[in-house]
Amino acid sequence: MTANLAQAYAENGYIVVRNLFNEQEVSRYKEEARKVIDEKQNQGKVGNEGVYVGMAIASPVFKEAAGHPALAEALKTIIGNDVVFLSDKIVYKDAAKDFGSPWHQDHAYWFGSNKVSVWVPLDDATPENGCLRIVPGSHLLGTAHHGGDSSDGLGFINRLNAEEIEAMNVVDMPVSRGDVIIFHDLLYHASYPNTSGRDRWALISTYKDGTKEDPAYSWAGAAFKLS
Repeated sequence: MTANLAQAYAENGYIVVRNLFNEQEVSRYKEEARKVIDEKQNQGKVGNEGVYVGMAIASPVFKEAAGHPALAEALKTIIGNDVVFLSDKIVYKDAAKDFGSPWHQDHAYWFGSNKVSVWVPLDDATPENGCLRIVPGSHLLGTAHHGGDSSDGLGFINRLNAEEIEAMNVVDMPVSRGDVIIFHDLLYHASYPNTSGRDRWALISTYKDGTKEDPAYSWAGAAFKLS
């Protein structure tokens, strides 16, 4: 199984691990995420993008989630034994914040060594409520030019040309709450808009190989090495 996961990640740029978090854990994360977002909104620290970065700084619940033993095991299969958690964010889509994420590569936001992103749905994710979309194997194409139009004011300043991506082999990634999608930071990915009127919250974390050198990232205030 370990060899299969590592090979699939190397070839496709992503893997899906089903039921990594149990129902009780996911419910706890969703409840705590609501508390954090409510608190930050009251403090005027949340914008209109439906994204908040720094959940592990805001709550020990998310630092615990970042180092979950089952997740650590899966990441070590891909990265090696020296896995470092850098940062996380919550993306909270609902009837009010229903826009999708544009096509992009995560690497454009940090450069340095290649990182690994972990996408954890806190609600079942479907095409109707904003599931992830990917282009398998696109991580092998290297760093792409991000010159897409970002004038809509919804964040995501680094965007790929959506028309070019849609001509590729795009795969929808519906997943259940508690599953995880682990993917390379050069993988082309986006998400659908949420047209369902229901919640679609996701916790997204970033990890790196601790043996690789990187600049001191200002956004990695909760960084730690996984045991």
